[in-house]
Amino acid sequence: MWIRTETQDDHPAIRTLLGEAFADADGNGSVEQRIVEALRDDGALSLCLVADIDGRIAGVAVFSPVAIQDAKSWYGLGPVAVAPRDQGHGVGTALIRAGLAEIADQGAAGCVVLGEPDYYQRFGFRNDGELRYADAPPQYFQSLAFGDADPKGDVRYHHSFSAT
Repeated sequence: MWIRTETQDDHPAIRTLLGEAFADADGNGSVEQRIVEALRDDGALSLCLVADIDGRIAGVAVFSPVAIQDAKSWYGLGPVAVAPRDQGHGVGTALIRAGLAEIADQGAAGCVVLGEPDYYQRFGFRNDGELRYADAPPQYFQSLAFGDADPKGDVRYHHSFSAT
């Protein structure tokens, strides 16, 4: 498995992967497809890593800037998707670890994620109650600071995350 930055040639495979990975979610993956495409179109996709297994895109992890009052250089992780046949084999873990390391190396102050607490806590994400995202249940909205950053308040993602 090779973790690398997406290329334009990967876009159709990423779209297909998102549809497959989120087939059972509301919108059957179309929501996640729309988010990634809108981030790209608006130049707001900061990092998109893919897991390449023998030339096949097996997973994707997307990072984009978020706005937090009085905080700079924070990012949101998501969507993250792994092809159904590759789930449970460490693809998502490898993508997330590589992405977090890369944005930290680029000077990010931290990252937020909306997702399963038990899964994301293995990467150091925690909910301290100080950051909030829309109407998300607090336990599912978590943050990871890359240093002494301690932001508080509401988090705003790119408009594509709330568009219907």
